[in-house]
Amino acid sequence: TCTSGVCLLPCLLPFGGSLCPIGQLHPFAPAEQAQGYLTLIRELEERLAEVTGYDKVSLQPNAGSQGELAGLLAVRGYHRANGDEQRTVCLIPSSAHGTNAASAVMAGMKVVVVATAGDGEIDVEDLRAKIDKHRDELAVLMITYPSTHGVFEEHVADICAQVHDAGGQVYVDGANLNALVGLAKPGHFGGDVSHLNLHKTFCIPHGGGGPGVGPVAVRSHLAPYLPNHPLQPAAGPETGVGPISAAPWGSAGILPISWAYVRLMGGEGLKRATQVAVLSANYIAKRLEPHYPVLYTGPGGLVAHECIIDLRPLTKATGVSVDDVAKRLIDYGFHAPTMSFPVAGTLMIEPTESEDIIELDRFCEAMIAIRAEIEKVASGAWPADDNPLRNAPHTAAALGGKWEHAYSREEAVFPAGVSAADKYWPPVRRIDQAFGDRNLVCSCPPLDAYED
Repeated sequence: TCTSGVCLLPCLLPFGGSLCPIGQLHPFAPAEQAQGYLTLIRELEERLAEVTGYDKVSLQPNAGSQGELAGLLAVRGYHRANGDEQRTVCLIPSSAHGTNAASAVMAGMKVVVVATAGDGEIDVEDLRAKIDKHRDELAVLMITYPSTHGVFEEHVADICAQVHDAGGQVYVDGANLNALVGLAKPGHFGGDVSHLNLHKTFCIPHGGGGPGVGPVAVRSHLAPYLPNHPLQPAAGPETGVGPISAAPWGSAGILPISWAYVRLMGGEGLKRATQVAVLSANYIAKRLEPHYPVLYTGPGGLVAHECIIDLRPLTKATGVSVDDVAKRLIDYGFHAPTMSFPVAGTLMIEPTESEDIIELDRFCEAMIAIRAEIEKVASGAWPADDNPLRNAPHTAAALGGKWEHAYSREEAVFPAGVSAADKYWPPVRRIDQAFGDRNLVCSCPPLDAYED
């Protein structure tokens, strides 16, 4: 009930508003005044531990990157407690998220990169060689499962066993947990520690830079080295590594979203969401495969929760770049998928479980229409330096005045499948973002502007 600080019943008060206790409880409120919230926190920790197959969860980290740091500090604390101060080498596949390496360095570790095989999986032979070379110094292997290349690592259990045999720990990056929930548990196939992104897999929105929650989940032998807090003993173990975030339970104000999501979905609902996420990615991959190469696939030609569309052959043949395709998607009413990561010149498409078949088809039809536009550039029907792709996106202001392009106004702003009734109009045209990144211009007003 509201009096306990946990909203368990339908309520007429706006969630998070000035009268809602969930949105008003102070992070450092005395524990005896926040028993409802503490109950919510414990229940969420227990459910996340069950979902991942780990033994203990800390909700303190505010982001996936903080969860990585917390997990690696737990690994370092474990090795130090065992007298293995020399174990500082962190093996990271070349396909990993960039935060993996940054977190390892912040945790005082030395990064050693492991090669990627041609099918997108870890190069097992290179991994074995790196383990043998650094056997006495090996602290941890960080892997993302399924991988950032959008494939399930077929040999993940064997990979984990090799690291354990060498005395190391296995960190399974949980950024792609939305391909696992209800189907597999990292703590059961060899992981010792993972972070989760509640602002992705467990329903908390993460647009605009936050807020986020990146809990860290560990097996029992790493639990003594989870984050704690000097002002709140209940926030972590006495032997913990110290605070990762300023508040004892991080972004506690948004935890009720994930708590309610797990309660409402239930085990079968969470599993169904995972299945839909994987199915959606494979649906897109199969629809687009006749038009664009899919860079990596696993056994049976299937992907995991995302697929990478390779535009590099088209760029080489026509000059149309991945930037052109990404900007042209705006004219079709779409924010572009992840561009040039983890492979430069590609689009990584991850539909998640949230889009229905109508929206998936709308996106696929837009990509197919763009492929036809690329063909018009290739055939010479449109000049390489003056076509809807190269000039995208097109604003309403761009239509005014004299039109001197090799294509019509209609082709610019109402491409195939886009109607005037529901047209999205971008507010600005394309900028040279690479130039801007390298040539910063101060837009601060001059000092004399402050005289008054």
